[in-house]
Amino acid sequence: MSVDVVHMKPDFPIPTGVFAEKVTSVQHYTDRLFKFRITRPASLRFRSGEFMMIGLPNAEKPVYRAYSVASPSWDEELEFYSIKVPGGPLTEHLQKIEVGDTVLMRKKPTGTLVNDALLPGKRLWMFSTGTGIAPFASLIRDPETYEKFDEVIVTHTCREVAELTYGQELVAAAKDDPLVGEIAQGLKLYCTTTREDYPFKGRITDLMASGKVFDDLGVPPISPETDRGMICGSMEMLRDTKAALEGFGLTEGSNSRPDTFVVERAFVD
Repeated sequence: MSVDVVHMKPDFPIPTGVFAEKVTSVQHYTDRLFKFRITRPASLRFRSGEFMMIGLPNAEKPVYRAYSVASPSWDEELEFYSIKVPGGPLTEHLQKIEVGDTVLMRKKPTGTLVNDALLPGKRLWMFSTGTGIAPFASLIRDPETYEKFDEVIVTHTCREVAELTYGQELVAAAKDDPLVGEIAQGLKLYCTTTREDYPFKGRITDLMASGKVFDDLGVPPISPETDRGMICGSMEMLRDTKAALEGFGLTEGSNSRPDTFVVERAFVD
């Protein structure tokens, strides 16, 4: 079976431990970014912020990659936000999916970007670059996030202005959501670009180091007494933002040992 063909049903048995779900919608934002939604298996349970292993029925041994679920745990469908990688073993084909196509998904969700992995605090920072905003798309639409933190700030850094659209739409939708809209009115989105001109420009680590991000948002510098952090993005961004938070006195935690910040290393744009 050709790996170039995805618009068909698999002609071989679905592997054990894998869901086969249907694409319900696809939206392309730029020539590099798109989102898609699929049906949700009735038996699937996950925590907002976790990721799934996604593949396509286009080979006898499908390629799977980690994709954070961008929809909240209560959503009736599953949403994913993806980059398009030319020649990528999965995204080369995934970017061509259409409504009605089949997507494979392993049954076990996992991940560290969950509320349970953080100690209680006043202010939650969600640091993201590119498609790393996906797990936060889930968390900002989950009531538990607002029950645990008084303030929620999402930072989203991209190369170009058009790549910020997904995050802007998400925050607007969260504030208008019938479930979390009322408690999400204080949700803040801080967008920056690194290539195109924009009112806020620069890497988030540089903006933290200079103090500009805190001045722009009208909040005090990060403190382990009040602030908690989640980080998702490129490997370089993960390393530098982790170092920045440690510089403010925060300590990395995990599902088994909650602390003041967590990093998702399985999901890299």
